[in-house]
Amino acid sequence: MYAVVGCTDCSSLWVVEGRPETTQCPSCGKRHQFGRLKQFHTSEDVDEARQARAALLADRQGFDEAFADLDHFADMEGRLDEAGVDDETYLREKGVDADDVAAAGDRANEGTGGSNSRKAVVREAIEACDPATEDEVVAYAVERGVPASAARDLLEKLVRAGAALRDGDAYRLV
Repeated sequence: MYAVVGCTDCSSLWVVEGRPETTQCPSCGKRHQFGRLKQFHTSEDVDEARQARAALLADRQGFDEAFADLDHFADMEGRLDEAGVDDETYLREKGVDADDVAAAGDRANEGTGGSNSRKAVVREAIEACDPATEDEVVAYAVERGVPASAARDLLEKLVRAGAALRDGDAYRLV
């Protein structure tokens, strides 16, 4: 069973499945006892409940006649893929080469296991280098696009935060 219920605080309407003990308003976050909420519509079909909610919202805004002229929302939802333009066409119309965009996305996900975080690269360097001296960590990070000064700063921050230990010239993660 699906029920269209309304919030007593903000008047938002939403669809609830089943008969839960409590439900939370998606707009204001107030938690309500389901049994105490007014049920504006109940149905065994989720699409029917969603359509009823849409009709209630249209009526509340004074658009009930306009809403009556619209197709059922499930029919309109099926046509969404036909509306608008695809990503490639949009980029081309804006003067951007879609292949260049795809290649840039691929490059961004290479090398660091999908992580572009400078901090992650420095942590990776500490794990990969044995022993992990400052110069080796910085060299590793620079090869992966992290500026040397940023790598040194991040290495020091990791030590101050207690995430890494410095033992003489060598570093290790905690």
